[in-house]
Amino acid sequence: MKLDAIVEVPTAAPPSSKRTSPRVGVDAALALFDLPFNDLLFRAQEAHRAHHPPNRVQLSTLLSIKTGGCPEDCGYCPQAARYHTGVANETLLDVAAVAGAARAAKAAGATRFCMGAAWRGPKDRDLAAVADLVRAVKAEGLETCCTLGMLKEGQAQTLKAAGLDFYNHNLDTAPDFYGEIVSTRAYQDRLDTLERVRQAGLSVCCGGIVGMGESRRQRAGLIAQLASLDPYPESVPINHLVQVEGTPLHDRFRGESALDPLEFVRTIAVARITMPKAMVRLSAGRQALSDAVQALCFLAGANSIFYGDRLLTTGNPDVAADRALFAQLGLAPM
Repeated sequence: MKLDAIVEVPTAAPPSSKRTSPRVGVDAALALFDLPFNDLLFRAQEAHRAHHPPNRVQLSTLLSIKTGGCPEDCGYCPQAARYHTGVANETLLDVAAVAGAARAAKAAGATRFCMGAAWRGPKDRDLAAVADLVRAVKAEGLETCCTLGMLKEGQAQTLKAAGLDFYNHNLDTAPDFYGEIVSTRAYQDRLDTLERVRQAGLSVCCGGIVGMGESRRQRAGLIAQLASLDPYPESVPINHLVQVEGTPLHDRFRGESALDPLEFVRTIAVARITMPKAMVRLSAGRQALSDAVQALCFLAGANSIFYGDRLLTTGNPDVAADRALFAQLGLAPM
């Protein structure tokens, strides 16, 4: 079966976006998930090599610039104020601290610096302070990305004017599973923010989390939704759930993985095939993946990682471990 025969099959319309019909339907994405593993990875490698250097990986560093105290109820998040996870509510970092972290990230090899704040959405006074941080990071010669929650009209333009390159706002999961994970906002709220980001001329970083108890069809639904954004995101972070004690998903799974590692690899491969030009990033949860599984993820088309020993409030492989893995696999930073 030809690639375009799989990825251009529309099904029911997604939540509102500029497209009148999805570029990738759920059934089409599910058909990819269901391929024999070797066939799926072969297809993913073909798509990857058609658009990207086969052995180069982009390095991004993520810093929590405002930690804890979020009013949302995302079932995976240790920064929600309503959960007892030991994460303290902290104020926004100052320019000197963020600029210093950016310099250290660049010295370690990162080319993009991502800043995350635990807000439902920034107030205008918050945004002015973040704009100063963006300018400071740009001055260090790095690409900039922010994830600050939902944006109101005009706020994306403010960030763009400060020099922001990317805005991250993940869809988290499929539309029909979203209500199982979050109740304090609607799926359409996510899409509305992404539309504001696009209208401001910013690049989009948007992905999701797998291993939250969703079905394979719902994983396919997440990828189909991402691939049907118009255009699809330039960066697609795929997170493997990190179960933090005190969150509802930890209470549900008690630290036992809800996803087979090879199913995670399949998710990477389907993302690569359906969004061939995107940077597909191994994000949260990579610390729990063996070197062999990470190697399969790179074979499946992942070409970006979060780099550094901390992701917001959870752990990540340290720099030395990543350098050793890259050396074993013959990979080099972009």
